[in-house]
Amino acid sequence: MSTAVMTERTKETSLRLKARIAGALYLITILTGIFSAGYVSGRLVVNGDAAATAANILAHRGLLQLAFAVYLIEMACQVAITALFYDLLKPAGRSVSLVAAFLGLTGCVIKTFSRVFFIAPLFILGGAHYLSVFSAEQLQALALLFLKVNDRGAGIALVFFGFYAILTGYLIIKSIFLPRILGVLSVLGGLGWLTFLYPPLGGRLFPFIAIFAILGAASLILWLLVFGVNAQRWKAQAEAADPI
Repeated sequence: MSTAVMTERTKETSLRLKARIAGALYLITILTGIFSAGYVSGRLVVNGDAAATAANILAHRGLLQLAFAVYLIEMACQVAITALFYDLLKPAGRSVSLVAAFLGLTGCVIKTFSRVFFIAPLFILGGAHYLSVFSAEQLQALALLFLKVNDRGAGIALVFFGFYAILTGYLIIKSIFLPRILGVLSVLGGLGWLTFLYPPLGGRLFPFIAIFAILGAASLILWLLVFGVNAQRWKAQAEAADPI
């Protein structure tokens, strides 16, 4: 077997491996998000009841700290996914893929920063001496306020992820190495996240948008894990693409 053939096969194997790694990280992102935002927040936060929320936090400090750590893992995976998808989708449009990557990374930065407000209630309710100037009710209200700010920050990040999903979906549709239906699902999911441009609307529709987005994400994850990308078509489109 010639060196050129071996090199070509190595490149194809590397490309499929990148796709499968992206699929695995995407799966981790979905699972960690469901755990932290769905299970932990749902268990600790009582909407409109600062006292009950504070009591839950103080009774489950370790759970809140675990959720914070899981959130950071989620964002680390999201950053890696953004980089991998930029590389995988470049043949379908280098400039668009780059813009999508910047939008995705912007969403990651916003969402990561908002998690500071998620962990802040542990400090607010921690009983530090310098907080004695506030009453218990004021501290409880501040803790709930910070959790609300965290939610609003995550909603802002979803808008950027929405634009990212639309551009990524466009690139998948334009590509010849991934099924176009995956791109269509990505575009539709991205349009759903854009409802958070008006947070009250996004909040009301979130359960429906999340279900649809998860179905679209699950389809893409399954395809990447099982099939990866068509390496020969990827190479053909990359060679035909404008180098600029």
